[in-house]
Amino acid sequence: MLNETELLKLQNGSDVRGVAIAGVEGEPLNLSAEAVNRITGGFIKFLVDKLGKTPEELRVAVGHDSRLSAPALKSAVINALSAQRSEVLDCGLASTPAMFMSIIFDETKADGAIMLTASHLPFNRNGMKFFTADGGLEKSDITVVLKNAAKVREMSGAPRGVSPCDLIEHYSKHLRGIICRELDVEDDARPLEGMHIVVDAGNGAGGFFATKILEPLGADTGGSQFLEPDGHFPNHIPNPENAAAMEAIRKAVLDHKADLGLIFDTDVDRMSAVLSNGEAVNRNALIAMMAAILAPKYPGSTIVTDSVTSDGLKDFLEGELGLKQHRFKRGYKNVINECIRLNESGTVSPLAIETSGHGALSENYYLDDGAYLAVKLLIAAARARREGKQLSTLIEKLRRPAESREFRLKLVDVEDFKAYGAKVLEEFERRAIDRGLETATPNHEGVRLNFDGGWALLRMSLHDPNMPLNVESDEAGGVDRIAETLRGLLDGFDQLDRSML
Repeated sequence: MLNETELLKLQNGSDVRGVAIAGVEGEPLNLSAEAVNRITGGFIKFLVDKLGKTPEELRVAVGHDSRLSAPALKSAVINALSAQRSEVLDCGLASTPAMFMSIIFDETKADGAIMLTASHLPFNRNGMKFFTADGGLEKSDITVVLKNAAKVREMSGAPRGVSPCDLIEHYSKHLRGIICRELDVEDDARPLEGMHIVVDAGNGAGGFFATKILEPLGADTGGSQFLEPDGHFPNHIPNPENAAAMEAIRKAVLDHKADLGLIFDTDVDRMSAVLSNGEAVNRNALIAMMAAILAPKYPGSTIVTDSVTSDGLKDFLEGELGLKQHRFKRGYKNVINECIRLNESGTVSPLAIETSGHGALSENYYLDDGAYLAVKLLIAAARARREGKQLSTLIEKLRRPAESREFRLKLVDVEDFKAYGAKVLEEFERRAIDRGLETATPNHEGVRLNFDGGWALLRMSLHDPNMPLNVESDEAGGVDRIAETLRGLLDGFDQLDRSML
């Protein structure tokens, strides 16, 4: 039976993640059925305390992505809910954003939701994401849930009521309705007729976007690939940040002469795209595209991004679109919470988005939803087509760096890696100032230095003992030139592995 310390080790920011399938060397099983069952019990206690309801009054929705461990872990969740006599909506294969919407939809009206997913991590991993009407649980909430779990034993009982729920059908109908309303057509119309759009679901949960959204609206989805759920992820990592994944969707677009390609991560809370000419719309380009789509509705508004965006993006947002960029911290919950804070303080901020592909709109419950981003992109593409224009014109003035690289500098044999990392950052900044280098302001994470035609950002990883160093340059060979300067600024830190620099 896992103790509190062992359960707390499963926390990964605002999620729970662990090894759910044994057999990979050096990765012992720690997210067992017992652990998931007890963590579910901890979530029930959290809901009871938050909502003032008894366990018997709770309705909880449960869903999962395509991972191999999903059936066993879902059974563990349902056993815990049944033992507490809570009502269960079994949503089956679902996306993470759809699980939040199970709380919103009139047809479901859940009190809370549990999604079993580990995003793009390897096949042997799994995890848990939790939702209430306020959105995803915060990091501090997850700590409470895990501490609650430490006080309960594994539970099972005769179900009070486990109801199958085709949540993805409700969710798809919801998204189709948004597209039709925005394009001023009836809900049974086919506004995407004549458009050829390919989808790459990476064998995760996102295949529904082709079959339940694009095809009913008239789009040709020929050439779509890896739509079948397969927890082995045999074709490529289901991750829009992965180079092989982006090359796969790029090839599909070009081979099938499609108008647009869409790629999702495993649980569909992230997306990226490829234009008809093979141009990738991810990272800075995705932020630029979404901002360009939103700018007419929210003129002069503030776009919250993570810390590793390019200078060219800032110039585009502020110089071309007349918006403001608020470059904040890495972590999708960080940018979302900052977007909420700005709006509550009177600053209009319609979008919080990371270069990873996590993007949340204020108009959509601040929910990081890859399918919703794809819907906004489709609406813009359909409007451009009506006007005889190309979607690519929205970001044609975005300046892209010639080179971009991330170095992950490991901290070796460090007991308190956050304290050591803070010391490195303090000394790194002092040395940079002494050398006459320009530090970027305002800056909310790590130390960002401006160079002639480039920049560098050294920061702490959110969860792991390493220090990511992002370097970009507007000219070929510039990253190596900047990296050479940075080596000298990091001399003498024996527990910082600089070998990849």
